Formats: sequence, C-alpha cells, structure tokens
Amino acid sequence: MARAFLVVMDSVGIGGAPDAHMYFNGDVSDEGANTVAHIARACAQGQAAEGRVGPLRLPTLDALGLGRAVQLASGQFALGLGQEPLGAWGVATEVSKGKDTPSGHWELAGVPVPWDWHYFPRQEPAFPADLTTLVADLAGTDGILGNCHASGTNIIDALGAEHIVTGKPICYTSADSVFQIAAHEQTFGLQKLMSLCEALAPRLHHMRVGRVIARPFVGKPESKFERTSNRRDFAMSPPRPILTNWVQDAGQTVYGVGKIGDIFSMQGIDHIRKGPDRMLMDHLANLVDTAEDGSLTFANFVEFDSLYGHRRDVSGYARALEWFDGQIGKLIRRLRRDDILVLTADHGNDPTWVGADHTRERVPVLIAGIGPQALGHMGFQDVAAIVARHLGVPVPAG
Repeated sequence: MARAFLVVMDSVGIGGAPDAHMYFNGDVSDEGANTVAHIARACAQGQAAEGRVGPLRLPTLDALGLGRAVQLASGQFALGLGQEPLGAWGVATEVSKGKDTPSGHWELAGVPVPWDWHYFPRQEPAFPADLTTLVADLAGTDGILGNCHASGTNIIDALGAEHIVTGKPICYTSADSVFQIAAHEQTFGLQKLMSLCEALAPRLHHMRVGRVIARPFVGKPESKFERTSNRRDFAMSPPRPILTNWVQDAGQTVYGVGKIGDIFSMQGIDHIRKGPDRMLMDHLANLVDTAEDGSLTFANFVEFDSLYGHRRDVSGYARALEWFDGQIGKLIRRLRRDDILVLTADHGNDPTWVGADHTRERVPVLIAGIGPQALGHMGFQDVAAIVARHLGVPVPAG
C-alpha cells in the first residue's frame, strides 16, 4: 500500500507571485524577490562564501526539477540549476492573503485561509493596553517588557537581563500575525511560559492573530543568551478538516515532523517528532524505513527561514540548502516502490532582499516516485489533492 512523505522546505520560494507588489518589507514591495534564484546568483558571484565556496550545488533538487520550476515561476534562471528533470515538477501559487506559516501550510493541506489575519502596528507600544494587562495578570507580574516589533534574538540580548531580574515576560511581534513571548527556561520556568501562552491563546485567536509563540531561552547576562529548541506555537485551528484529517478519517496514520503539530493544533496528527533540522532529518529517515503502509508523514524544515532568511544570511541559507539536498537524496534512494516524496514550500524569504520579513513568492512542487512529469502551474491546494489521491483517500468537494 502506498505511503506519502510531504516535506515543506520552509521559505524556499522561487519568485513570481502575481500579487507580490501588494506585499512589503518596510516600504519596498516584494515584487522581484526570488529566494532560490537570488541565492544561486550570489553563490555564482562569490558573494556567499562563508563556510562554503562556488556555485550553488543542489543536484538532488535540480534533478527533481527545481531549476525548471524557478524558470516557470518567475522567468528567471537559477545559475547552476536547470538540468533535464528526472522527477515530477511544478509551480504552486497561493491564494490566501498572508505570506506566513499558517497561511501557507493550511492551504498546502487543502484549506485556504478564509479571513484576514490581524497584524499589530509598527509602533510602540504595539499592543493594546488591555492585552498587556491580561498578559501581566496571567504571568503574575506588574507589567511586560518589549511591546514592539523585534527580532527574537535581538530582543533577548537587549532585555534578557532585565527579564531575569523582574520576571516580566518579553512580548514582541513581527510582520506576521503573531504574538511572541520570550522567557528564560530556568528563572521564569519553561512550563510557566507554556501555560502562559496556552492561557493567552484564546484571546489572541479571537482577534484573528494566527499564533501565540513561546520562545524559551537560556544563558546568563554576563554571557550570551540563546533560544532553545523548546519553542511551541499555539496556533488557530483550521476552519474545516485538512489533509491530515482526511487521511486519519480514512483509518490511516499521520506523522508530524517538526512544527507541523503546532501549526495545525494537532488536527489529524497521530505521532509527533520534534527537534532542530538535523534531528528532524534523522526522524524523517527513520520514518522512511519504518512508517506503515498507507501513512502520511508531513514534515517542516524551519531553519532555512528562522536562521537564515529572516537574518538575511545568504551564505547560511546556501549552506542549509546544500546540506538538505545531500540528505534528501539519500532518503529518496530508500523510498519503497509505491512511495512518493513531495517537496514544496510555504512562502519565500529571500535573504538578498531588504528588511527581515517573508517575501511573497510562488513555491516549487517536486515529486519523487512518479517519474518525470511537467505538472505546470497549480494552486497550493492541489498539493493536498495529489497526496490524498496517492494514498487512496477521498478529496472533499471544493
């Protein structure tokens, strides 16, 4: 019986979104952003040489059709990519209005976002007073720290010492529809942070804020604060059943790898595997070897986005892509005869672009296991339909 592995390469966009001019990083629209093509150009020009050298080398992804997908999506060439595909390849365009994690993942799982997300203004304070009062009451403090748009690493460097002394949670947001709370794992307490975010989430979800994110960190004021892998997203639930529900309702098993369980509020998820990306690759390899017939494994590799895209680290992003390419090539060779492995993305995050936010882009759809095919243009929802039909699972009307 067939199995399916759906792997989201978080933020690996390929340019060309037809509405990119309506999305912005600061005052600059996302029109012209192209995560893969611009990384490839930087590598070819010797501008991405920290920890690596030479042109971007992605033989596995390119053999599946990545270079051709970039050309179809944007009309641009990704330097060093573009070989004759041995896999099925296409280009997906999003209809949901956000360029964020929930919007992309929900639609890839079959359900476009049916409302406009709430975003906090770029001002200080960023949050309404009644909301910050609620956070402080739940935390048992006389206030909060932050209350602004910020980089997660920068804000703990700036406020971590004060947080340890006062116990006040560090609250901040970004261009996404998120409310993030950073707290020290030891002095504040990891479980206390999780309980705070869980208690606060219904209020934020009522406002159409997509996620409340717990951002634990460790370290001492005299050294460096570092975020840990114990992050947890308290996300809104999709408004109707998604791919994971379809598979589970058909009596088949669903594995979530990475933050998939958090993104979908555990809807339709039987088993979870978490950790940093290198550990997630080990989890994925184990599931390629052991997952039962008829199962769906849905994985997200977030570090392209979180460690390199937002930080505009071109060399780091290139290194991560080349590492992923080598690892995923090994897994493809271990797939069973009736398996498919689908590689896609949820949005872009061009590390050569201005600002520090996601970029509105089309994404690749690369499939190992069904032979060479040009799939052309499709919607994000079509990814869910491809996976469901491969597993013999009914696709709901619409």
